[in-house]
Amino acid sequence: MKKIMLIGFGAMARSVIERLPAGVSIGWILARPAHHDAIRQQFHGQIEPVDDPEACRATPDLVLECASQQAVAQYGPQILAKGWHLAVISTGALADRALEEALNQARQQGGGRLTLLSGAVAGIDGLAAAREGGLDKVVYRSRKSPASWRGSYAEQLIDLQNVQQAAVFFSGTAREAARLFPANANVAATVALGGLGLDDTLVELMVDPHTRRNTHTIDVAGGFGEFHLELSGFPLASNPKTSTLAALSAVRACRELIYS
Repeated sequence: MKKIMLIGFGAMARSVIERLPAGVSIGWILARPAHHDAIRQQFHGQIEPVDDPEACRATPDLVLECASQQAVAQYGPQILAKGWHLAVISTGALADRALEEALNQARQQGGGRLTLLSGAVAGIDGLAAAREGGLDKVVYRSRKSPASWRGSYAEQLIDLQNVQQAAVFFSGTAREAARLFPANANVAATVALGGLGLDDTLVELMVDPHTRRNTHTIDVAGGFGEFHLELSGFPLASNPKTSTLAALSAVRACRELIYS
């Protein structure tokens, strides 16, 4: 039986818990103290809530981040410095150059392993392969409903309440998108890290009042030729900012543990 530590106890983390494959169990949930009583009650004391990785006296087979970019910054270097395997869903955290350097240093010094999950998008393996032959252009576009953008910086750029048709409200680099929209643009960072990098990947963010899906489009051109990929997925019912496929990519990381 593989035992993991889960970071977070929000919508995505709960979705992963519901779908946890046989052969994998959760030993610890790293969450704010306010959630600890609920964790103990829900899991009848079988899962230990902690607010610091140091409180874990064993070595998890995997530490799975399903929380936020802030959680990656708060716990990532410490976890890697302990030599643990950390899988990150909030890849936009690496848009912070200082944090990226801290993660790399901790990984090198402690021997930890850092895995960036594919999240809400497909085709990252093909993009990474295309990079080997040289890339000329990578453009990522995200189209979501107004509900998916509420509570984000988008509210300062467009009137989400009264938008009548699909509109682009942000154009810039993946680094800018990941920094300005930490809860919405992790896919932009994932695409960038798999391809041209955070500063050379172009991003367009759109709001569409006529959709209930999160649509991700990637246009890639390079020495291999070109490809165009579109994925239209459902958001989590409990959190419209998060795609269901992002949670499923975390579940897949758990399943792969069984064969490692």
